[in-house]
Amino acid sequence: MNKGQKLVKMLELMSRRGGVRSSELMERFDLDARTMRRYLADLRGMDLPVKDEGRGDDRLITIDPRWRRTGVQLSLAEVLSLHFGRKLFNFLEGTTFAEDLEGALERLEPAISRAHRDLARQLDTRFLAVPEPAKDYRQVSEVIDELVTALVYNQPLEARYRNVSGVENQRLLHPYTLATFRQGLYLFALDVDGGQVKTYAVERFVDVVRRRTEHFAVPQGWRPEAHLAHAFGIISGPPVDVEIAFSERITAYVRERTWHPTQTFGTLPDGRLALRMHVAATVELRSWVLGFGADAEVLAPASLRQDVVTALRDATARYDA
Repeated sequence: MNKGQKLVKMLELMSRRGGVRSSELMERFDLDARTMRRYLADLRGMDLPVKDEGRGDDRLITIDPRWRRTGVQLSLAEVLSLHFGRKLFNFLEGTTFAEDLEGALERLEPAISRAHRDLARQLDTRFLAVPEPAKDYRQVSEVIDELVTALVYNQPLEARYRNVSGVENQRLLHPYTLATFRQGLYLFALDVDGGQVKTYAVERFVDVVRRRTEHFAVPQGWRPEAHLAHAFGIISGPPVDVEIAFSERITAYVRERTWHPTQTFGTLPDGRLALRMHVAATVELRSWVLGFGADAEVLAPASLRQDVVTALRDATARYDA
C-alpha cells in the first residue's frame, strides 16, 4: 500500500470502538516510530480529530466518534487532472518538488470516491504524457530549494552561474519568478548590477546563497508574461518584424499552430505561406527555422536571414568534407 492507502486504513482502525494501539498500527503498516508520528501529524494537518493517549508503543490512538468522513470527494475530471499534473512534472524526479507533489497527491487519495478508485489505478495505461528530452535536476536539488525559499521570502541571492559557453561569474540576483518550459526550470531574476531582468537556466547555477537577513521588493505590476511577451520560447529580447516563407507542402502544419501571439499569415505571389511575427530574433527562433530545412526561408530581418544562411553553409561544409 502507498501512503494514502495506509492513511485510509489507519482511519478505519482508529474509528472502531476503543480505537487502536500504536504498536498494532506500526506492525500492520510497517512503520517506525518517526514515520508513525509523521502520519499522525499529516492526519491532524487535514483537521481530523486524532487523539493519542498513553505512553510508548502501547498508547491508544482514537478518533472522535462524532467525526464522519464527509470531506470533499474528487470528481473523475479532477482525478484525471491530478494524474496529468503529476505526469507533466516527471522531469523533476529526484528533487523535493517531486517528493512534495507525490506527498500531496497521496494525501488527496482518500478523497477519491470508491467508484473512481479502481479506474484511477488504471490511468497509466489509459492516458500518457509523452516525455520530451528532459533536464536532470537530481544534482541541483539543494539549489532548487534555495531558489524557492528566496522566491517565497523575497531574499536576494548571491549566485555563481555558468553560461552556455561554460564561463562562470558571480551575480547578485533578485528572484522574481520560477518558470517551467519544455521539461526545464528557468528563473526570471533581476541582475542587480546590470539593472535588467534576465532568464537563467536553473541547472547552470553552480552555487546559490540566500542573504537571509535582507529582503527586496518585487516591482509593482511585475508580470512574468510581460517579460516573455516578445520571446519565441523562454529567451526574451528586443522584438523585430520577422517574415518567414514556407513551402506549400507544410502550409497546413504551420497554419494549424499558434507559434507566437503576434503571428499573422499571408500568401506570397509564388504560392508559399508567409508567417509574420513581431518577436525577438534569438537562437530559439533561428533553431526553429533551421528545423524546417529547405521548407522555410527567412525573408526578414536581414540579420536573421544571414544567421540562417551561415548555419546552413557551415552544415553543408561539414557534410561535404
